[in-house]
Amino acid sequence: MTVYFIGAGPGAADLITVRGQRILQRCPVCLYAGSIMPRDLLDACPPGARIIDTGPLTLDAIIEEISAADAQGLDVARLHSGDPSLYSAVAEQCRRLDTLGIGHETVPGVPAFAAAAATLGAELTVPGIAQTVTITRVSTLSTAMPAGEDLRTLAAPGATLALYLAAAQIDTVVADLVAGGYPPDTPVAVVAYASWPSEIILRGTLADIAAQMKDAGVTKTAVIFVGKALAAEGFTDSYLYSAGRRRGVTH
Repeated sequence: MTVYFIGAGPGAADLITVRGQRILQRCPVCLYAGSIMPRDLLDACPPGARIIDTGPLTLDAIIEEISAADAQGLDVARLHSGDPSLYSAVAEQCRRLDTLGIGHETVPGVPAFAAAAATLGAELTVPGIAQTVTITRVSTLSTAMPAGEDLRTLAAPGATLALYLAAAQIDTVVADLVAGGYPPDTPVAVVAYASWPSEIILRGTLADIAAQMKDAGVTKTAVIFVGKALAAEGFTDSYLYSAGRRRGVTH
């Protein structure tokens, strides 16, 4: 018996990986977070599968469901939105499973920031403009940020930022980023519900993005990008496909 932590992607059912879909199609038990995952993704579950919405469950209750499946020798598909390596609470589940001696495997998925960047048609690392992407979030009542990972500190390098779970605190976010070194005219793009039918796209700067988000009612399930790469112009072509490099390529 194995528990498969499957990255279900950002929302659209066809953005799950082929591997994730194939595992989902053969697992007789599926646990998923209903509040942030489209129901049509579950159409891939086999007939008669036990499908459990973990939204209202505690961690203990989730582990109990997995333990019950383990006792029956049934594989479990544990669907997580995006990719399990980011803000998924997978680590605490794996710790419990390791203690119980229950085997598990992680299947990567398309992270929300990648889907949001695709929606924008944006490359986050542009030659001569930005070669670093910082993925981060802000403190909440449930999860504080470790020392040194506050937005003012992370703003100092001027790299591209991808902010999760920050939409509800946009006023504070803007103030901290400007105080940390980003100019008020720094380009910003916001994608809420990336790849969903209800997807919302906003573009602006640190000076006006908070007002745009409030007007659009964007308070959750959004990725906020900040950085010059979002509006880069006149940058140098990368060396990868340059004529000089091509002349030196042998076949």
